[in-house]
Amino acid sequence: METFESERAPLPRNMIENSMFEEEPDVVDLATESPSYPIDSDDVVYEPRSSRLLVRGLGENDLDEDEEDYESSARLLGMSFMNRSSNQRSAASSYTRQQHSGSCSKPSTKTMVAGGVVLVLVASMLMVFYFLLGCTFTTAGCQKPNSTMDSICPISTNGKLFPWAELRLPPSVQPVHYSISLHPNLTLMTFQGSVSILVQVLHETKNIVLHSSDMNIIKATFEGKEVHFLECKPWQQIAFKFPEDLKKGQYVLNINYTANLSSNFDGFYNSSYVDTNGIKRVLAATQFEPLAARKAFPCFDEPAFKSTFTIKMTRESKYISLSNMPKVKTTDLKNGLQEDEFEKSVKMSTYLVAFIVADFISVSNNVSKTTVSVYAVPDKKEEVQYALDTACKLLKFYNTFFVKHYPLSKLDLVAIPDFLAGAMENWGLITFRETTLLVGSNSSSIDKQLVTSVIAHELAHQWFGNLVTMRWWNDLWLNEGFATYMQYMSIETVFPSLDIDTEFLNVRFKALAKDALNSSHPLSTVVSTPEQVEEMFDSVSYEKGASILLMLNATLTDGEFPKGVIEYLQKYNLSNTESEDLWNSLSQVSKQNLSVSEMMNTWTVHKGFPLVTVKRSGTQVTLTQEHFLLNAENSTDDSSLWHIPLTYVTDKCSVLSSCKQLFHLKDKTATLNLPDQVKWLKFNFRSDGFYIVHYDEEGWKDLIDALKEDVNVLTCKDRAALINNIFALSRSGKVSFRQVLNLMDYMRNETETAPLTEALFQLGQIYRLLDKRSELNLASRMTSYIEDHFGSLMERESWDLETSVSKMTLRSALLEMACSLNIHNCTTQAKHLFDQWFTSNKTSQIPSDLMRTVFKVAAQTDEGWGKLLDVYKHSINDPEKRKTLEALASTQDVRKIIWILQKSLDGSEIQTQEFPLVMKTICKNFAGYLYAWDFVKENWDKITQKFPVGSFAIQSIIMSATSQFSTKTHLVEVCSSPYLCLNEKQLNVT
Repeated sequence: METFESERAPLPRNMIENSMFEEEPDVVDLATESPSYPIDSDDVVYEPRSSRLLVRGLGENDLDEDEEDYESSARLLGMSFMNRSSNQRSAASSYTRQQHSGSCSKPSTKTMVAGGVVLVLVASMLMVFYFLLGCTFTTAGCQKPNSTMDSICPISTNGKLFPWAELRLPPSVQPVHYSISLHPNLTLMTFQGSVSILVQVLHETKNIVLHSSDMNIIKATFEGKEVHFLECKPWQQIAFKFPEDLKKGQYVLNINYTANLSSNFDGFYNSSYVDTNGIKRVLAATQFEPLAARKAFPCFDEPAFKSTFTIKMTRESKYISLSNMPKVKTTDLKNGLQEDEFEKSVKMSTYLVAFIVADFISVSNNVSKTTVSVYAVPDKKEEVQYALDTACKLLKFYNTFFVKHYPLSKLDLVAIPDFLAGAMENWGLITFRETTLLVGSNSSSIDKQLVTSVIAHELAHQWFGNLVTMRWWNDLWLNEGFATYMQYMSIETVFPSLDIDTEFLNVRFKALAKDALNSSHPLSTVVSTPEQVEEMFDSVSYEKGASILLMLNATLTDGEFPKGVIEYLQKYNLSNTESEDLWNSLSQVSKQNLSVSEMMNTWTVHKGFPLVTVKRSGTQVTLTQEHFLLNAENSTDDSSLWHIPLTYVTDKCSVLSSCKQLFHLKDKTATLNLPDQVKWLKFNFRSDGFYIVHYDEEGWKDLIDALKEDVNVLTCKDRAALINNIFALSRSGKVSFRQVLNLMDYMRNETETAPLTEALFQLGQIYRLLDKRSELNLASRMTSYIEDHFGSLMERESWDLETSVSKMTLRSALLEMACSLNIHNCTTQAKHLFDQWFTSNKTSQIPSDLMRTVFKVAAQTDEGWGKLLDVYKHSINDPEKRKTLEALASTQDVRKIIWILQKSLDGSEIQTQEFPLVMKTICKNFAGYLYAWDFVKENWDKITQKFPVGSFAIQSIIMSATSQFSTKTHLVEVCSSPYLCLNEKQLNVT
C-alpha cells in the first residue's frame, strides 16, 4: 500500500501509500528539556472527552523535514534562548494555561474502605472464573488451560463465554475457498452479502473462529444445518461452537448478512464526486489492508490464511463492476439489475481482495498476454493515457527482472475520487488516488515522476506482497520495503530522465532523520494489537526497508542480489514468509565469505542505525560504532551492534564505482590499515549505506579543504551526504555549528541539485525555528546568510517552463525559499505570474513546479485567497487542485483557517481525505496551530468516525496538531489528554 508524499520530496516515501498521501506532519521532540521560559499563548484549556487514541508514539517514526528539536537546535546554533518574556506572543491568542499540579489528593477513609470491599469482590469473581472455567487471565484473553494467570476471558455479545482468547485466529481451521455474493445499494448506502467458505480442519476442534466487523448476520449454516454464533466485538471475531470435535477434513460454512457501506475509507465504502455538470455521482470501492476485509465479508482476515475467491456482484445497469479477476459473464436479473460473475482467483490473502461498482471509463493495452487497463471518472478520460503507457513499460520490465511473469490475465489501475491512501496493490485491481494516477496535458515532469513512482511501487507489489506475502504484519517491511526499493530501481532503468536517483537519496535522508528518534522501532517488531498493525505503515517499513536493501545490493557482487530475489520468489511462490527466508535465499546464491542472515539480522532486529566515528593516524584508521540518537540524553542504555558493510574512497580515486573499497565493521571498535598514505577518506560511498559518519577534526578539515579546491572531487551524492550528516551531528551536539558553516562555505561553487537542495532544506529548518521563536535578529542574520550563499542562484532562475526534472527540483527549492524570505523581490514576480494566469483564464501557464510557491504568495491577500478558492472548487486537474488547497491552508487569517478546517472535515466543499493535509499545512504557521489543536479536541469524535483509529491519517492529524509545542506545559497537556494514551518517552514533539 502507498502513503502520501512529503513536502520535501514530491515522491512517495516512501511509503508511497499512506505516508505519501496523508502528508506527514512536522515532528519535533517533546521528550527533550523544555525551554526556560513559558509561552502562554501556546497553551489551551479544553474539556476532557472519553475517547482515546492508542498510538505507540505521537511523532514516532514521522519526523518531518520542517522542524528541529529546539534545545539541540539552540545548541547547534550556539545561541541562547534563555530568559525570554512570555508576553511577546500574548496577543496571538486568548487561550489560558491549564495548570497541572502533578500530584494526587489523598482519598478519604470512607473511600478507601469502599475500594477495599470492591477489590475483594473482584478478586473473588476472578477466582471463580479461573477455577470453574479453567481459564487463565491475560490482556489477550483466554489462551489455554493451565497457562499463567495473565489473560482475561472474553465475553461475547450475548453474555456467554467466547471460546477463543487471542487476537490472532487459531491455526486449527484454515480457509480453502470463498464464494462471495454482494449487492450494494448506492441509494441507501447499504449492501447485502452471502459467503460460502470451504474450510479445512487441520486439528480436531469444537470451534471455528473467524473475523467479522460491523455486520448484521442473518443466518449461518454449517454443512447445510443452521448454526448459531458468538461474537466478540472488541476483537472483531465470531465463533461457531459444536457439541463434538470436528474431525480433520473439509467442511462448508455459509453466512448471510447485511451491512452499511463504510463512510471512513476502509472496508466496502461509499465514495462520491461532483462531475463537470455539477451532478453528484456515487460509487462503492474497497480498501481492505490491513484489517478491513472483515467489514465486507466474514473471513479469516490474516495474511497467512491464503485462499482462492469467486466473487459475484449485483449492480444497477448504469454501473460497471470490477474485481481482482476478469469477468466471466453478466446475468440479467429483475428490476433492471445485473449480476457480474468473476473468474476464480489465484491463492491470495484477504487484504488483497477488491471490488468496485462505479460509472468509470477505461483505456486498455496488451502486454505479455495481460490486458492492462486504466479506469477513471468520465470527466477525466483524457488523463489516463500516461498511466497506461507507464504501467505497460513497467510490467514488461518486472516480467523480465523477476523471470516469473505476472500471473493474471488482466491488470486494472483505477483512480478513485475519494481514497485515503496513495494507492493499494489489490491483485489485478490496483486502486489509486486520482492525484497519483492521472496526468493532464499541463502536467510537468515532476508530476509524471510522482505518478510513475506510485505505479512502479504498486506493480512491484504484485510480486512482493501478492505472490509472496509476509506471514504476519511484524514483517510488513518485506512487502513495503521491497516495493519501495523496486520502484526506484525500476524507474532508474526504464525512465532515466525522471532523475529518480536523486529522489531516492532524499528518501534515505528522510528515513535516517526519522529512525534517529528514540521512539523508533525495529524493522521487524512485535505486533499484537490492531492499532500496532496500523502503525507499521510508516517510514521504517517503507523507507528504511528500501534503504537496507540498497545497502545489501551494493555489498553483494556479480548480480547476487537479483539472483537471490528470484530464488526467493520461486521458492515461496503463493506462500508466506518471514525476514529470515529472504536472507537464506540470498545466502544460497552468494559466493562471498559472508553470512547475509547474520549481517542483515542486525539491521532488522535493532531499532535505529549506527554512527561510525573515524579517526586517522597516518595509515591507521580507528573505526567506532554507536547507536545514533538525536536526543541521546533521553535514551535507555543501548549496546546494539550492527554488522556494517563500510564503504570508502580516498583522494587517490573517489568518483568512479570501481574506486569503492569495502570493510566489514562488526565490533564496537576496529582498525583499518591503509596500504598507502592518503590526504583524506570519505566513508559511505554515494550514501548507499544506512549509517552516518563522523570524522575527527582533521578528517573534516581535509574533506572541506578538498571541496573548496574542487567540488567535483566527490560525487554529488557524497557531497549531499556530507551536508546531511554534519547537520545531524550538530543537532546531536557532536560538532559545533561553526564546523557546519565551514563546510557550507564551499556551497558558493556548488551547482548540482542534490547538495544544493539538501543545504536549503537544512538551513530552512533553522530559519523556521528562529522565526517561530520570534528571534528576529537571528532570523534576519540567517536570511542574509542564505541570500549570500544562494542569492546569485535564486536571481538566475527562470520562471518559464522547464522540462528537466533535476532543474525543476532545484528551481522549486530556490524560489520557494526566496519567496518565503522575500529575497530578490520573489513575491513580486510570483504575484505577477498569478495575476497573468488568472486573468487569462489559465491560458498563461504557471510552471507546475512553481505553482505551489506562486499560489502560496497569492493566498496571503483576501483577493488572492478568494480567487484560489474559486479555482479549487472548479478545477478538475488534480495536481493543480492539491497545490491550490495547500495555498488556501497557508493563510494567516484566523477566520479562513477555521473555515477550511470545518469544510475539510465535513467534506462539504473540500474532500475529507484532504483533512490531514489541511491540518499539516495550517499547523506550520503560528497563526493556525493553536486553533488546529483546539479543533482536534473539540471534533475528536467526528475525526475518529471518518478515519480509522491508529491509521496513518490519525497519526498525521495528531502529530500536526502538536508539532509546534515546545514547552513542558504542553508536554503535560498532551500526555494527560483524554484523546491519547501516551507517556513522555513516546512523544517526539519539540
